[in-house]
Amino acid sequence: MSPLRLVILVTLAMLAFAGNSLLCRMALKHTSIDAASFTTVRLLSGACMLWLVVRLRRGTGSAAGERAGGNWLSACALFVYATGFSFAYVSMPAATGALLLFGAVQATMIGYGVVQGERMHALQIVGLALALAGLVALMLPGLAAPSLRSSLLMLSAGVAWGVYSLRGKQETNRGVSDPTQVTAGNFMRAVPMALGLSLLTLQHLSLDRTGLGLAVLSGALASGLGYAIWYRALPALKATQAATVQLSVPVLAALGGVVFIGEAVSAAMLLASSAILGGIALVILQKK
Repeated sequence: MSPLRLVILVTLAMLAFAGNSLLCRMALKHTSIDAASFTTVRLLSGACMLWLVVRLRRGTGSAAGERAGGNWLSACALFVYATGFSFAYVSMPAATGALLLFGAVQATMIGYGVVQGERMHALQIVGLALALAGLVALMLPGLAAPSLRSSLLMLSAGVAWGVYSLRGKQETNRGVSDPTQVTAGNFMRAVPMALGLSLLTLQHLSLDRTGLGLAVLSGALASGLGYAIWYRALPALKATQAATVQLSVPVLAALGGVVFIGEAVSAAMLLASSAILGGIALVILQKK
């Protein structure tokens, strides 16, 4: 893969990941769609797009059920991530949500590595402490003002996505050759769970044409195509490069929140963001 093509693919993938935060926040702030319906439509449209991508790549091969790869445990993690993500963004700014999500994902994956016996150097420990301090500061009253409920929901979404990523890495190490096909299978398995959530929250059902459109864009483009593009670029990146480039996602979400949603970014928010992203960068860049 040429360097130019790699840069283009990585840029598109990071824009898609940041776009998920913006589309979800826009839908839940400016339209009347409820969080459960947004989650269901997002997962359903993502499953359809990934199914289409796999089918186009593999001709007439089926992308459904067991033949699509994936498993129910990973699908559960995906469902928890998507649900916590949507319900948190009911009352949380896009930038704050992206930072909490990203911080929780990295903390989960780094913590798993430590439990598995990975040694951390002094600078990595400093970086981890700095990132955790930034996360704590971000949740303090008066800084970005997220409610405790929303913060816990987004943190749970980040932990779930970290678990999903770890399971995907383990499957790849066992010889799974097509991560896109595995992701398609997991999305398909998560759809019935989301439908069950919508039934349980039926009394809060609220559909909105614009909200539905944003949910489809989040699922089909930002999630489905975004993940397909990312998995296409991932083999050409070193592990540290792949982890480091994702530091751009909260920054892009913050900029998008200012431009498209009219959200303000305070000096305190910038300091907390710098602590989180800088701390994580120290941990990642010091890895062997």
